[in-house]
Amino acid sequence: MVERIAANANVNLIYVETILKIIGIAYIAEFGAQITKDAGQGAIASKIELGGKILILTMAIPILTVIIETILSMIPGT
Repeated sequence: MVERIAANANVNLIYVETILKIIGIAYIAEFGAQITKDAGQGAIASKIELGGKILILTMAIPILTVIIETILSMIPGT
């Protein structure tokens, strides 16, 4: 279903897959952080959250690059 929607919207499937992976990482990191907070390990929970944010940021770099290139192509004179 997601592939069909991406094809209809003329979006590259690689970007859709990356976004779905990012969502998965966010849920897993949040779940892990909540478990460690419930166990009384707040410091470890914050490290899990930081690790999740770093993974999300690194996976989002190609998407951010495309967005920036698209914006720059819309600006006249560049």
